[in-house]
Amino acid sequence: MIMVAAINLAIPKLAASGLDPSASELLWIVDAYVIVFAGLLIPAGAVGDRFGRKGALLAGLALFTLGATVSAVAGSVPVLLAGRALTGAGAALVMPAPLSILIHATAPARRPQAIATWTLATGIGGLLGNAVGGPILEYLPWRGLFACLAPVGALLLLLAAVALPKVPRTHASLDPVGSALLVAGFLAVLFGVIEGPDRGWTSAGVLGGFAVGAMLLAVFVGYALRAAEPLLDPRLFRRPALRAGVLGILVAFIGLFSLFYVNAQYLQYAQGFSVLRTGFAILPLGVGMVAGTRTSVRLVARFGTRVVTVAGMLLIALGLFLMSLIDAGTPYPQYLVYVTALSLGFGLVGPAMSTTVVAALPPERAGLGSGLNGAAREFGSALGVAVFGSVLSARFAAELPDGAGPAHSIGQTIGSAGRLGPDGHDQVVTAFTDAMSTGFRTVAAVVLVATVLVGLWSRGGAPAQASGPEEPITSATTSRTTARNQA
Repeated sequence: MIMVAAINLAIPKLAASGLDPSASELLWIVDAYVIVFAGLLIPAGAVGDRFGRKGALLAGLALFTLGATVSAVAGSVPVLLAGRALTGAGAALVMPAPLSILIHATAPARRPQAIATWTLATGIGGLLGNAVGGPILEYLPWRGLFACLAPVGALLLLLAAVALPKVPRTHASLDPVGSALLVAGFLAVLFGVIEGPDRGWTSAGVLGGFAVGAMLLAVFVGYALRAAEPLLDPRLFRRPALRAGVLGILVAFIGLFSLFYVNAQYLQYAQGFSVLRTGFAILPLGVGMVAGTRTSVRLVARFGTRVVTVAGMLLIALGLFLMSLIDAGTPYPQYLVYVTALSLGFGLVGPAMSTTVVAALPPERAGLGSGLNGAAREFGSALGVAVFGSVLSARFAAELPDGAGPAHSIGQTIGSAGRLGPDGHDQVVTAFTDAMSTGFRTVAAVVLVATVLVGLWSRGGAPAQASGPEEPITSATTSRTTARNQA
């Protein structure tokens, strides 16, 4: 989450750098990390189950450090993309391991609170990305962002090697065919999501990406239903609690990263903040996250998962709607009240839904549960940016006053609006805030629709850990069960 948030602050310096990236290359520099991260999360969880979660964590930190180093010294866009991809692959190995280790190292009664703490850490990571990235990019070139990450990764690698306990390995199918189909399907869908705002949602490339992704994922489902030990059995999603948990996490991150995507632009273009001040201005968002996370477990125990999750998602939708009311003249304290409502809802939803996903699977599949958690987060982040970004760009272009020129980019258009005079500049900024309002209302509507589904699928009480594999009864399952009993 730190990488996803911080890189958005580096876009202006990257655009003006000696790499001379095109607009589409800038987009891929930002999103290469997310694509690889999201696509490899579930296979990485199985790798941790099979070969040891501590080993997977150490390998992931090593890859992350290598990727940051390559990015820092990159002399061309392809090399920078390779570094970003390596960093994403390392993060995919790192992300499932901590939750898996927590689950195995924590007594069952304390697992909900441990999962809540882990969930809070992932949300706070986005805030730290802004807070850390702001000072770095205020005083250093864009390479400084990656140069600072490399030693941090090396230090974490050393600490993890010394401090973390080994966790027993479990038998988990690596399923290379299923992994390839799943990753390729994710990549194709994410290609459509990422390229949609730039190429147009009805362009051949974007529609082709969605079509290929849907086809590959359909083939994956068919293959997994027939496989003896699939990487991810689609029949698991017959469990309403698992569906609710994955959708709840996905939508919570759609809302959060819609805000992260536009926050820096709003504070700089409309409020006139510097990069440094922008990085710190979002930090109070953490107050709502901490408050929501600290109370989520207790509220679930008292009122049940459904009540807490629906209340949290309604708060997210309310925060998004309130954000649609702001403009260039909105006082900063009023802005903080609105983002706090969103972050409080996020703090309530995250732990409840993460616990629901983990509890829907047996402990020996903790890596898969953590992988599903992470994949939902990353897809939510990517979808939040893509949906909000496409609405923002389209409405901004439509709202521009005469003489403002084509909206090649929002920053470029606002930066050149001074030639229109003070009134013209104000009209361009108003076009931006009006477009932002439409984006927030669109995402709020998505959250409300998802809230209905999550409410229908969620359990009334607190999530209970699955006591065993709970595999669907198939001939392959029956054969494996018989063999184990005979042994």
